[in-house]
Amino acid sequence: MIDISKVNKELADATPLEIIEWAVKQGSNPIVSTHFGPFEAVVLHTAVAAKKDITVVWADSGYNTRDTYVVAEKLIRSLELDVQVYTPKITAARWDNAFGGVPDVGEDRHVEFTENFKLEPFTRAMKEVAPDVWITGVRAEQTEFRKNMEVISQGADGVIKVAPFLHWKEADMQNYLNEHDLPNVQSYFDPTKGLSNRECGLHTQL
Repeated sequence: MIDISKVNKELADATPLEIIEWAVKQGSNPIVSTHFGPFEAVVLHTAVAAKKDITVVWADSGYNTRDTYVVAEKLIRSLELDVQVYTPKITAARWDNAFGGVPDVGEDRHVEFTENFKLEPFTRAMKEVAPDVWITGVRAEQTEFRKNMEVISQGADGVIKVAPFLHWKEADMQNYLNEHDLPNVQSYFDPTKGLSNRECGLHTQL
């Protein structure tokens, strides 16, 4: 069991790469999760720099834009990513035709929709892949909830959760993309969030 408070102090001035290098040494099965959305190339590029064969978990809702899938394939090839894809047990086409499409955030059906298309696939991934370290690309400026997160935390299941870019701004992410000539998604859609500054549930529940 690591001392979370002590580690956060020790890594306070560390770069994202240094944080990830520390993280991958803490367990035998680290992962980095991705949605292949905006600036995810930064997270993935840094993660494979620290551990080239790190497992990448992608919970693909099936509602992603064409741009997202195109950029995802570019990154998978160029970074030689070991991607484990988890999809919902119900397809987007079936949901749309049987249940009337993506519900608005205020609708009762939105909770069920989020469970089916985001939470269940990712929870299943975590159970099957069984990581001991989870690296995520969340940043404090994205939502109110994330402003109170720490770079290093630990879940009830003992998984060490790492947010190496927590204190980076969008400008920092863009500079990294430019420096390393990485592709970025311009058209992105997460059907479970509704608004870009709204939590979808992964980081509040896991």
